[in-house]
Amino acid sequence: MNPLLQDFDTAPFSKISNKDYKPAIKKGIEIAKSEINEIVTNTEKPTFENTTVALDFTGSKLGRITSIFFNLNSAETNDEIQKIAQEVSPWLSEFSNDITLNEALFKKVKAVYDIKDSLDLTSEQDMLLDKQYKSFARNGANLSEKDKTILREIDAKLSKLSLKFGENVLAETNAFELHLTNEDDLAGLPESVKEAAKEVAKSKEKEGWVFTLDYPSYIPFLTYADNRELRKKMAIAAGKKAFQDNTFNNEHIVIDIVNLRHKRANLLGYKTHAHFILEERMAESPEKVIEFSNNLLAKAKPAALREFKNLENYAKNLDGINHLQKWDGAYYSEKLKKELFDLDQELLKPYFKLENVIDGVFEISNRLFDLHFEEISNIDKYHEDVKTYNVTDSNGDFVSVLYADFHPRKGKRNGAWMTSYKSQQIKNGINERPHVSIVCNFTKPTTTKPSLLTFNEVTTLFHEFGHALHGMLANTTYNSLSGTSVSWDFVELPSQVLENWCYEKEALELFAKHYETGETIPMKYVEKIKESASFHEGMQTLRQLSFGLLDMQWHGQDPSKIKSIKDFENVAFAETKLYPDVAENCMSTAFSHIFQGGYSAGYYSYKWAEVLDADAFEYFLEEGIFNKEVATKFKENVLSKGGTEKPMELYKRFRGKEPKPDALLKRAGLI
Repeated sequence: MNPLLQDFDTAPFSKISNKDYKPAIKKGIEIAKSEINEIVTNTEKPTFENTTVALDFTGSKLGRITSIFFNLNSAETNDEIQKIAQEVSPWLSEFSNDITLNEALFKKVKAVYDIKDSLDLTSEQDMLLDKQYKSFARNGANLSEKDKTILREIDAKLSKLSLKFGENVLAETNAFELHLTNEDDLAGLPESVKEAAKEVAKSKEKEGWVFTLDYPSYIPFLTYADNRELRKKMAIAAGKKAFQDNTFNNEHIVIDIVNLRHKRANLLGYKTHAHFILEERMAESPEKVIEFSNNLLAKAKPAALREFKNLENYAKNLDGINHLQKWDGAYYSEKLKKELFDLDQELLKPYFKLENVIDGVFEISNRLFDLHFEEISNIDKYHEDVKTYNVTDSNGDFVSVLYADFHPRKGKRNGAWMTSYKSQQIKNGINERPHVSIVCNFTKPTTTKPSLLTFNEVTTLFHEFGHALHGMLANTTYNSLSGTSVSWDFVELPSQVLENWCYEKEALELFAKHYETGETIPMKYVEKIKESASFHEGMQTLRQLSFGLLDMQWHGQDPSKIKSIKDFENVAFAETKLYPDVAENCMSTAFSHIFQGGYSAGYYSYKWAEVLDADAFEYFLEEGIFNKEVATKFKENVLSKGGTEKPMELYKRFRGKEPKPDALLKRAGLI
């Protein structure tokens, strides 16, 4: 029997083999189709219960199967899984079109939608109906048969293209290595980085040291290696991912994706893909996003230019460098930061042993939201590195299962993310609790040292854990409105707000203890972490805004005239450019957020959410960072509410007023 088609609570990883996926997904689609058919053939008059609610509960079997499959395609993939993904993605996009283009089903949904004012719905029910109706209207339900066919073709192509895009980026990441055998080439690198590189070399049966484009290898190399030529080699290799004359080139894929997205938006009656996407976001329109970005740009750019000039002068005085290049930025910034704040990332790392940081984020979640975490070994996992936890509340009631997967490996994509294996919902009076997962790429323990995190990695862990809290504390009736199912420019609020605790003395004292001596992190370091938090914030803000504006350029206009990706990018970056251009590098061909993840026309939301998070955290600072009353308001109005109401309404109920950018600008030292 196929384990994916059995009834299971936690995912039965060890029982699944690759050959199970295709038949299970096929069967899952069949089951979901018959559930939909029941709604369509029901002879009773369409009601909120027999149509809206029934539709929300369809496809749960398929949802569980595909969440396992696609999560593993990101965290533990191989050639076979990638091949299956290429085959099943068009099936799924066709199935999704089968729903949104099902005329009889849309008629029933519309019949309920048309009388919604007379139904006396709760705000959550109203939101569900609204979201459901729009998911049809926004995906072609009102189109002619001919246009519906075109839409199906576009969606099938897009699903394959974005998968191929991601596969190419992963292949290019894995294809490059910097193999060094001369110890002199390692000058400047911390011992821990050298040791990790030695272990990578050993795993590849090579002498010496191997550095890769995986972040725990790449970032420290660019930050600390004294050898400028080798830094250049690494930076150029990273910058030309999928922009080389080989089978993994993504240039045509990018052009195809943006043109298909534009064509799709036009077909549905929208001016551009950005207009289509933003209609359902807090920001509402591309014009508003561009205005928001340009306002921040006006505040950040003078500071960024000042910071860049200082950095150039510093590099010139120190090493006689006349023109600062991209491969110099992290290196000289780190040196300057160390000089200004006497703060060395390597000095901090011993205080951030991974296990201690995990305990810290658990303790903070306990103080704020009454959550308890117990590591368990009685559920299946997909890799031995994965840790599993049982999460309960202060009454001992079950809240969630949590999976945590912290270290890089060959079959895992770069970066860090939160995902879920089972969504929360209330069905037949039972509150089905969620199964949530966080995936990161932190330095592995070595033979002599545990996994010690950079401060940046500490904030990454807190960030992903903020998303996890949003998933774990979900408490809504309907699965499609649960947890992180919120508008995209609101989804980063819980993750970004939690990062703030990493900078607070009261929080750091709970977990930042030296892994050998047990000594709590000295307060002078904490002060320096806080002082240095706004170091080069102008340049960082400019960088984030440049990505958001590039995204808007790709998706906020007709892309049919774009021939050269490189030329297009140079124009898009003109207002935000600091470093000289590198001819053989390109950002878009590896910009996975917008061409593979869900951030197309949405990259601005990181900055948007920063405005929200700075404003929200200011409330905690006013009342105390562990103030129970503020935490409860955040839990009840933001974390547990999912997408049941408009985000601005939820935010105002928590904060008492609309957010203003002042707290962010103040925190960033820009005003």
